[in-house]
Amino acid sequence: MTPLASRRAPRLRPSAKSLICSLLLIWMASVDAQVLIAHAAVEVDHLTQNEARRYLMMRVPRWPDGHAVRVFVLPDEHVLHRRFVTGVLGLYPYQLRRVWDRLLFSGTGQVPITVTSPHELVRSVASTPGALGYADAPPPGFEVRIIEVR
Repeated sequence: MTPLASRRAPRLRPSAKSLICSLLLIWMASVDAQVLIAHAAVEVDHLTQNEARRYLMMRVPRWPDGHAVRVFVLPDEHVLHRRFVTGVLGLYPYQLRRVWDRLLFSGTGQVPITVTSPHELVRSVASTPGALGYADAPPPGFEVRIIEVR
């Protein structure tokens, strides 16, 4: 037997393995933890990905209960905006921007309200009837509805 073959890789103790696995699970959960949020009075619990896209593209002007949809977003270059649009909606930010610009320049619709920070986005959604937006994770301390995107 050669000296290299007789050497073994150092074994991790069970507590170290548990710690590494736990950290990996936490990291994996946080990578894709963006959620679609709406004002607490919105009576929608889930949307398909296509329906969520239509709401965010401003193609559906009213909720099923008749309230006007008010969309709040972060700037296109914000990391949360990019992660949400690509991860949840399956689009690129420039695709949403193109649709919004077309609505604005043609005069056929409204564009979303752009806010400067994730905290302001959640606060705006919580305080505006019919509002729709997104967050990193379910926001603590705010009365918002989490909408599952299937």
